[in-house]
Amino acid sequence: MGRPTRNLFFHKFILSVIQLPAVFILHAQTIQPYAYKDSTAVYPPGCYQKFNVKKFIGPAALITYGYIATKSDALFNISKSVQQYVWVDHPHNTTTIDNYLQFAPAVAVYALNLAGIKGEHNYIDMSMIYLISNVIMGGFVYPIKNISHELRPNGNDYQSFPSGHTAEAFLSATFLFEEYKNASVWYGIGGYLVAGTVGYLRIYNNAHWLHDVIAGAGFGIASTELAYWIYPILKRTFFPKSCGKKMIVPVMENHGAGLAFIQLF
Repeated sequence: MGRPTRNLFFHKFILSVIQLPAVFILHAQTIQPYAYKDSTAVYPPGCYQKFNVKKFIGPAALITYGYIATKSDALFNISKSVQQYVWVDHPHNTTTIDNYLQFAPAVAVYALNLAGIKGEHNYIDMSMIYLISNVIMGGFVYPIKNISHELRPNGNDYQSFPSGHTAEAFLSATFLFEEYKNASVWYGIGGYLVAGTVGYLRIYNNAHWLHDVIAGAGFGIASTELAYWIYPILKRTFFPKSCGKKMIVPVMENHGAGLAFIQLF
């Protein structure tokens, strides 16, 4: 009974390590409103996003760890020990579910919208943000794969660092979190649990080292956070009319006073 218990504990420990980025996102960042208020002038949602350095501390730490592990024997040996335990000591069949699970949090965003549970942005804005996130992620991850030239643990190729599947999974999870953080934190938690599972499966399938997965998570999170900051700038630049400021003015009605928004161009 002792050995199976230890095995289960070790697998849970690895999964917990991979899901650490969720802790960084859910606890280390300060949630910022999308509407920018300047006196009585207000940008519509999706037209302004303050750059929040705190959102990038966690991802930067994850990427840094992953990079150092490719150069440090001590850290690389940790990844080897994990691979030894998961794959060599406990051989098993691989699975392809991670190929699809990586997109699940992003699919959840659209499913929730279709179900009438609206997120922070409309379909067009959130789709553009998701697209920009993937462009940013791909622009970093795939060139780095070629530059790092790290051999996968299964020996298939030299495209190991960082993990693209994990990057996509955490990109999608951060997308879900950012769209629904004001609705319920549990949407974000669920998304990061799925992303962490994808990271674990990359190790389980012997396709990546632990540090590949950790760095991939960092790239995925950072890419989405950058997209949420960049998209309002692009929107104000190329579609200025949609981002015209609004003026809050008092109005008098039959049954009392109130406030109204007047669009300014």
